[in-house]
Amino acid sequence: MHEIEPYFSWLKYYDSSEDERSPFYGKEYNYDLYQDAIYNYYIDPAWDYIGSETLYIKLLFVDYKRGFAVIDFIGEWNDAVTNDIMFLKRNILDHLYLNGINQYILIGENVFNFHGSDDCYYEEWFEEIEEGWIAAINFRDFVVEEWKKYDIDSYINIGGELDVPNWRTLTPLVLYERIKTVIGRRIDLT
Repeated sequence: MHEIEPYFSWLKYYDSSEDERSPFYGKEYNYDLYQDAIYNYYIDPAWDYIGSETLYIKLLFVDYKRGFAVIDFIGEWNDAVTNDIMFLKRNILDHLYLNGINQYILIGENVFNFHGSDDCYYEEWFEEIEEGWIAAINFRDFVVEEWKKYDIDSYINIGGELDVPNWRTLTPLVLYERIKTVIGRRIDLT
């Protein structure tokens, strides 16, 4: 797991440690010291701690004018034991929401497992963003199936055209416009 890095090419567009409104503002990264681990497997020092021992993130891009954030994940999303959604909601999402973010693109290709519990925090997040949306891209099929089992897909848009295997070849704004278009078509259909 230590070889899985967050995507670095978007640093020319956005760096959460330099964004005064970011929950990671001022964080200094030591790329020579691997100290964070998930189940005794060290992870790259560029991943950010959210309060959970099993799930880390990287805030890849935030656009306050358009109101969206792109968040990459690594680890095991465990709501049953470590209540990861609570840590994500309280420590990251609430902060972003207070700064005008109501559209979220969650990248989950490095989420290796999901253990569900209730959907209260997802429901709260969904209701809070009102005119916004939450889109999950590139999550593994078995994670998506578990989300469906716990009714999380009622709050987070997943699957179909939202999976963008080539997202790294896009700029943040192109990815956003692509996801926004898909979400718009889904909303129009309901």
